[in-house]
Amino acid sequence: MLEQLFHLKQNNTNLRTEIIAGVTTFMTMSYIIFVQPAVLSQAGMDFAAVMVATCIASSLATLLMGILANYPISLAPAMGHNFFFVYAVCLGMGVPWQIALAANFISGTIFLATSLFTFREKIINAVPQSLKHAIAVGIGLLIALIGLEWSGIVVAKPGTFIGLGDLRSLPCILSIFGTLFIAILLVKRVKAAVLLGIIATTLLGLFMGVVKYQGIISKPPSIAATFMQLDFRGLLRGGINILSVMFILFFLDLFDTVGTLIGVGEQAGFIDKQGRFPRANKALLSDALGTIGGTILGTSTVTSYVESASGVASGGRTGLSNIFTSLLFLLALGFYPLVKMIGGGYEIEGGVFLYPVIAPALIIVGSLMISNVVKINWNDYSESIPSFITLMIMPVTFSITEGIAFGFITYSLLKLVSCRARQVHWLIYVFSAIFILRYLFLN
Repeated sequence: MLEQLFHLKQNNTNLRTEIIAGVTTFMTMSYIIFVQPAVLSQAGMDFAAVMVATCIASSLATLLMGILANYPISLAPAMGHNFFFVYAVCLGMGVPWQIALAANFISGTIFLATSLFTFREKIINAVPQSLKHAIAVGIGLLIALIGLEWSGIVVAKPGTFIGLGDLRSLPCILSIFGTLFIAILLVKRVKAAVLLGIIATTLLGLFMGVVKYQGIISKPPSIAATFMQLDFRGLLRGGINILSVMFILFFLDLFDTVGTLIGVGEQAGFIDKQGRFPRANKALLSDALGTIGGTILGTSTVTSYVESASGVASGGRTGLSNIFTSLLFLLALGFYPLVKMIGGGYEIEGGVFLYPVIAPALIIVGSLMISNVVKINWNDYSESIPSFITLMIMPVTFSITEGIAFGFITYSLLKLVSCRARQVHWLIYVFSAIFILRYLFLN
């Protein structure tokens, strides 16, 4: 039955490998279970209810991706989108979170419509090969930077913005151990290297006192405070401001999803020699349904997660790994203390949280995704310069969307001035123009 559903032999994988990949992906994503309610509670949403909504929405969307598209790409509420939802919309514009959820629901519905008409699939296939490779590398750099920051190895510095942290601090020491441990296992060709590294780092963290034992099982909280709380009547009174919010939510979801699918798909070898992404419409459909379901439950935009690359690095190649990731999100409802112990943060001075157990996995996964840089044609400046800008902008702006935007604009311009305009798909020109307008009027 598993072979018929997921085509394991065809994808060079097996049940054991997919289980390891699914668990690994969950481990690297589990922080969202705690980060998401912490962020959304700033807008007045109930912390516990948001946690439950996050677990259920992530589980359902991940399950849909696994069954419909057969890809090991998991989904959860998007980092960055949640900050826009809270700080730009709710706190910045004074929009109640119930109205903001309704706006998010509408943007997800529009997203669903574009999936049904294969619009987003055409965008993925229209992206030039060089930019596809650059997006994968850029995401790798972004993931690695997040890991370095979460470990405390890289910290904020006045003047240079970032710099080296205190390598003698316990979180740094723990993260360095985890990174080296995973690296050694990879050199030894151990398939479950990332997962084993997370487990070993957790155990050492308990011994060092960085990871706090908080129990194993607890009763799941209630979701009543956020479930079906969307305010559509208030949405109708919002005017042009709410329209702009819906557009930006749609825009961010569109290109974060496209970027993540291309990046993880490139890393896993899902994209064919013609640059096409098989079953992209089903993958995008899962993403759209995830957002719609998430807003109903009481959480912000749900999208594909770059951390899925950790599962891919562990050998995951089919949607079967998503089944296990999905189950773990549901199980997390009853194992709140255990998940918090692994994916929860370690507070340092100034109220800053580090994630030293998860950080090593992100650093290693980032290093694995850099390999795509050799596939870029560095001898053609009209290809290499947009690729370089794409892969650099992502980590320095902390945004997949901005990297794609800068890459599209630069690619279109250089092809035009080099009299090779016909080499570029018309959709790339259209979105380059939209990106420019966004920076001029909606930034």
